[in-house]
Amino acid sequence: MASTQIMIVASLLLLAIHSIAAYENVPAKAVEKNVDVVVEGMVYCQSCEHFGTWSMSGAEPISAAKVSVICKDYRNRVSYYKVFETDAHGYFYAQLEGFKMGHSLLDHPLTSCHVKLVSSPLQSCNLLSNVNYGLNGSPLRYENKRMLGKNYEAVVYAAGPLAFRPAHCTPTSHL
Repeated sequence: MASTQIMIVASLLLLAIHSIAAYENVPAKAVEKNVDVVVEGMVYCQSCEHFGTWSMSGAEPISAAKVSVICKDYRNRVSYYKVFETDAHGYFYAQLEGFKMGHSLLDHPLTSCHVKLVSSPLQSCNLLSNVNYGLNGSPLRYENKRMLGKNYEAVVYAAGPLAFRPAHCTPTSHL
């Protein structure tokens, strides 16, 4: 009886080993879904009426403005840096290709990445402002937004809105 049980256990082990070996030799047919990190936002020219404030009232979008996305690791070393340009409506969509998250929560985009103003193509509106921390680095916000495709998924974060300010504002007289 004991020898029969040993034979059954041995047979099951051989079957399991054979199944594992066969599984390892089969090419993977399932395609992994890529999950990318994306940052989006808007860049404006702040109106002279609201110069010195964070108000975006009367602001105009800037096309071809440049912003940078900077991510730092848990040791405060730059782990990702890239400059992105706004479209005709002042909107930027920054797909962080090559961005890698470590195992630390400090490497998560919400804590490790910021967006900064780089340049404006407008001579009349090219001074950096710190609206929404555009000088120091605007933090990212998670707004529960995802882009889904057949083999693609993007987690979308938002930054800003950011603003340049006019180089010259005509003083208003209060008579």
